[in-house]
Amino acid sequence: AIGREASLSSPEERLRQLGFELPDLPPTPVGNFANSVLIGSLLYISGQGPVTVDGRLMTGKVGDGVSVAEAYGHARLAGLNLLAVARRQTGDLASIRRVVKLFGMVNATPDVAEHPQVINGCSDLRTEVFGAGGVQARSAVGMGALPNNITVEIEAIFEIRND
Repeated sequence: AIGREASLSSPEERLRQLGFELPDLPPTPVGNFANSVLIGSLLYISGQGPVTVDGRLMTGKVGDGVSVAEAYGHARLAGLNLLAVARRQTGDLASIRRVVKLFGMVNATPDVAEHPQVINGCSDLRTEVFGAGGVQARSAVGMGALPNNITVEIEAIFEIRND
């Protein structure tokens, strides 16, 4: 839970306090689609993977060389990329009223059942950055494969302030 100090700082200041810096440019889409679409007050963000600022992909399969704890970190990285897309679209993370929904996919072997624990990496980041406004509806599912063999892919819907 976020304490009183979180309410006194902006989402970007909270990210810095957590030791994170968003990339100036979010990852480029790997296909024929937009990173985000704004309709009214809802910002839909296409699935983002665990790509580092220097363009390195976190790849592999949870349950076969990638641990749940490692994949949790990869989900946090995908969450940072979602925020980079949101900032690029809105100009400022303070324009986000709340996180509405996350859909998280985990590249995992059939015997792995900890998909929710992996996607918590992104969900935990949301509450650390947005407090109560970061608690979202969510799905966390396992997949047999993901593009470029990435470990996680997460898409999001944000509500944007219109005031």
